[in-house]
Amino acid sequence: MNDLAIRVAAPEDLDTVLAFWKDAAEGTSISDDRDGVARLLDRDPESLLLAERGGELAGTVIAGFDGWRCHLYRLAVHPDHRRQGVASALLSPAEERFTALGGRRGDAMVLDHNALAHHAWRAAGYAPQPEWSRWVKPLDS
Repeated sequence: MNDLAIRVAAPEDLDTVLAFWKDAAEGTSISDDRDGVARLLDRDPESLLLAERGGELAGTVIAGFDGWRCHLYRLAVHPDHRRQGVASALLSPAEERFTALGGRRGDAMVLDHNALAHHAWRAAGYAPQPEWSRWVKPLDS
C-alpha cells in the first residue's frame, strides 16, 4: 500500500471523479454532476480526498465539515483496489482534517443494502446509529 498517494482534489479532477463514481460508487446522488462537485470544491476546497495508485484513481472520500458536524460521503474504492487498505488510507486524513477543524464526531452516509460498505465502515470503527433516520426533501432549482 506504500504506493498509494492521497491528495486533495482540484477542479481539473472533476470529470475523472464523476466517471470514477459511476464505476466504483454504489448508486448515484442528486449532486453527482459537474456543477455539484464544483460547488463542493468552491465552498470547501480540501473536502474531496483522492487516493491514487500508479497515476490512476483508486478511491475517494468527501470529508465535509459545516462548522458543526463532520460528514463523510462518497467513500468509494475501485473494485480492482478493494481490500487493499484504500478506504482506511482515505479515512485517516479525513478524520485528521476533522480533528484539526475542531470536529468531535464523524458521521457517514451509508446505503442500508451496501453490505461491502458496512464491512468497511465497521472495520474503520463506525457503527449505525439506530435511533436516527435520514429525512430528505429534494430542492428544485
